[in-house]
Amino acid sequence: MSSTINSSDKAVDNKTESVPDKEDESGEDLLDMATFDQLLDMDDEEDHEFSKSIVWDYFKQAEATFEDMDGALEKKDLSELSRLGHFLKGSSAAIGLRMVKATCEKIQNIGNLKDETGISTIDSEEALKQIAPLLPLVNKEYKAAKSHLETFYEEQETR
Repeated sequence: MSSTINSSDKAVDNKTESVPDKEDESGEDLLDMATFDQLLDMDDEEDHEFSKSIVWDYFKQAEATFEDMDGALEKKDLSELSRLGHFLKGSSAAIGLRMVKATCEKIQNIGNLKDETGISTIDSEEALKQIAPLLPLVNKEYKAAKSHLETFYEEQETR
């Protein structure tokens, strides 16, 4: 199966923290194409219903998790933030959402009172200070990826 999302051979800069504007995003910074292509390979030859159902279930799961993260931040529950970051990191990785996965990993580490790399120890006050801006960032990254994937599946349905 050769359905891909605008993949090319150019290198991806993983150091960027910003989410690209919708009109200039190729999807490569949002998606790990190798992972997403593996998901597409599980589809039937004539449609993408299987992968679409997995992606749409992920959307529901992610949105519920974001609400839970907001509640955990409000309660200053770092262990719950770490757990939720870990959970969403795994499901994001499974469909290839590169940026969401990376930010969720930072949330997981910081919730465990480590710096975003998971190496140095930090206190709970510093952890809360570092996690607070990551929640709107991961939500923005998610929305950009969701928009890109919705467009991909809409285009596939018109073929």
